Amino acid sequence: MAWDPAQYLKFADHRLRPALDLLARIDVAAPGRVIDLGCGTGNVTAILAQRWPAATVGGIDDSDTMLARAREEHPGLPFATANAATWTASPLVDVLYSNAALHWLGNHDQLLPHLFRQVAPGGWLAVQMPRNFGAPSHTAVADAARDGPWADRIVPMLASPPVDEPGVYASRLAPLADSLDIWETEYLQILDGENPVAEWTKGTWLRPFLDALEEPDRSGFEAAYRARVAAAYPPGADGRTAFPFRRLFLVARRA
Repeated sequence: MAWDPAQYLKFADHRLRPALDLLARIDVAAPGRVIDLGCGTGNVTAILAQRWPAATVGGIDDSDTMLARAREEHPGLPFATANAATWTASPLVDVLYSNAALHWLGNHDQLLPHLFRQVAPGGWLAVQMPRNFGAPSHTAVADAARDGPWADRIVPMLASPPVDEPGVYASRLAPLADSLDIWETEYLQILDGENPVAEWTKGTWLRPFLDALEEPDRSGFEAAYRARVAAAYPPGADGRTAFPFRRLFLVARRA
């Protein structure tokens, strides 16, 4: 997928809050090695380095575009290109942190245990993933996909929600963990601008569908999606739009 850092960072403050909430639940004072898996533009990697200044902190992502932005803005931190599904740590890490990245990867029944094995004994795996896929912001993609000349290209891309129920992750990680904390939070995000929910998803979930199309279908599909989202999330009397967004968190310490 061709990431657009500028589009993604339009709502940087709202995207940062769950990252900080996840970080606050990692109960370790002085880890030796910390990896931000799916680091994107590196803004959270820099916060990890501030939290643990004595640690070796680095970021990993599979988008060269996002990593170029990360290296430009955080030249003192090391960033590397790798795919989270196949990445292995050498040496093992004390904190493996991943914010809003793993939902892009499938096969979580194997992925999460694989990542936990990259953590040193006594170390921590901390993950946050969106779980808003049943909301109009996301279901409107499927509705718009079936309603236009782009259907043959877009409908085959539709798939089941990529993030499971919390209990599924508990059953996967409990046999490997010394302690395990899993919870969900729904943030009521108050957004500014015209049709801001469509702008939000254009930087993330909508992106691969747009990338799969050429003009005029690309613009036509986006317009069909935006019309549905605008109807589902009308602005309030103050002109701002409330966007409820559910996220799943897990923090596990390896036995």
